[in-house]
Amino acid sequence: MILKDKKILIGVTGSIAIYKSLELIRLYIKAGANVKVIMSDGAKKFINPITFEAISQNKILDENSENWDKNSDYNHIDITKWADILVIAPASANTINKISCGIADNLLLQTVLACKKKIIIAPAANTNMIENPITIKSINKLKEFGFEVLQTQTKELVCKDVGNGAMLEPIDIFHKTCKELLKTSYWENRRAVLSGGGTIEKIDDVRYISNFSSGKMASSLATALYYLGADVSLVSSRGYENVPYEIDLKVSTSAQQMFENLKLSLESKLDKKSFLFMVAAISDYIPKQKFDGKLKKESLGDNWSLELNKNIDILATLNKSEIYSIGFKAEMDKKEAKTNAQNMLKNKNLDAVCLNILDENNTFGNQNNNIELILKDRSFHFSGDKLDISLNILETLEKEFEK
Repeated sequence: MILKDKKILIGVTGSIAIYKSLELIRLYIKAGANVKVIMSDGAKKFINPITFEAISQNKILDENSENWDKNSDYNHIDITKWADILVIAPASANTINKISCGIADNLLLQTVLACKKKIIIAPAANTNMIENPITIKSINKLKEFGFEVLQTQTKELVCKDVGNGAMLEPIDIFHKTCKELLKTSYWENRRAVLSGGGTIEKIDDVRYISNFSSGKMASSLATALYYLGADVSLVSSRGYENVPYEIDLKVSTSAQQMFENLKLSLESKLDKKSFLFMVAAISDYIPKQKFDGKLKKESLGDNWSLELNKNIDILATLNKSEIYSIGFKAEMDKKEAKTNAQNMLKNKNLDAVCLNILDENNTFGNQNNNIELILKDRSFHFSGDKLDISLNILETLEKEFEK
């Protein structure tokens, strides 16, 4: 329920991409938001207003339903006072060009002119229309005015041409909306670097040593950091498929690859002190020799010993002198788990450790988790969905590390 009690106003225009708006509304409501919809007359040619009323659980606002009664907020002035944000998805080329010129000849455009809140525009148009110099100029002008104009994507359009102009997927617009509604001054203009997943160390060209780490906790934490406004880099081997597209993603399989990419990401600094979240499960040992091709059991015999060397300790090796460093530790021994985490905190010179005790109810790959955030003089317990836990961890860190 990350958008609990948030009020989102969606404007929909006449575009075949309007069907995606239904899924976008579903995502908002599932996250706890209250959603109201403004429909242009063009939009109603594609989808019946009843459909939007059913999925948003609110009556739609259009030319016919606008109400200026003193007890009603269903007019283009009062509804912008109600809303926390206005999202126009899809926004046709016609609507984009009109907004840039300040034209207000329909209810949606009048609402845009009256709105003092953040406005996100998700364009959707034929390639020729979206790439027309007039539309390009209008988009650039809107960005200068402070509108958040999202990029389009290249795919097969309704005319069967393959080209640029398709509206972003609902989940991408959802991510952008969450960022606008949840970002804080603490995390804005702050670098956050994360590692995630289990490392993969090759034995030969078809076999490897790894572990069951899914990468989901790192991806949830990266998403939460993105929502809060941080400049996020995620270095991960798996589980990163659904992170916001604006996150800097470096896919890394081996520990050495991960180390090099983490080191590179940490070199890019902003005005505020950076954070490192070492969530990945790094293999403790790697094969001493990497064999070319595929090993054959016929040549290896009935018994075969694989010699291993100790792997690089990334967290101990990285320079942590000018960053906040947060380690993650998975344990199965409940009696020794916290002691081991506290030793990790001290021995690796960390600012905090997130302890995760694995058992039959808390396994790798779960969407839920149990985390104890251990600082040098106190600890905090969090349980539930990994994204919710991530936001709770970050809220706590914000209070503990004030710079």
